[in-house]
Amino acid sequence: MFRLGSHPLNLAVRFILEIAMLLALGFWGYHIAAQGRHYWWALLFPTLAMSLWAIFATRNDPSRSGKTFVQTPGPIRLALEWTLFSCAIWACFDLSIPRLGAVFLAVTVLHYILSWDRILWLLGQR
Repeated sequence: MFRLGSHPLNLAVRFILEIAMLLALGFWGYHIAAQGRHYWWALLFPTLAMSLWAIFATRNDPSRSGKTFVQTPGPIRLALEWTLFSCAIWACFDLSIPRLGAVFLAVTVLHYILSWDRILWLLGQR
C-alpha cells in the first residue's frame, strides 16, 4: 500500500487546509466582535491557532520538520489538529457559508483518510 502521509501533494493539501483554517477563524473573529474590536478578534483567533499548531508537536513527525517546542504525545497532537480544523469548519457554517464549510469538511476528511499512515504513527507516539 502507498504511504501518503508525507507525500508532497498531500502535504500541499495539508498546507492549504492550514491556511484556510487561519482565514476562516480570522473571518469569523472579525464578524462576531463588536465594532471597534473586530480587528482584534480577527487577529487573535488565527494567532492562537497558529501558535498551538506550531508549539505543540510530536517529535520526528514525518509531515513536519520533526522539531518541536513542546513534546506532545501523538494522540494529543491529532486531537489538537482535529479540534482546530473542526473550529474552522464550524466557523464557516456559523458565518452562513455552509457550502464552503462542507467543502472544507470533505477535503479535511479526505486528507486524513489519505494520511492513514501518519495517523497510525501518531497514535503510536506516547
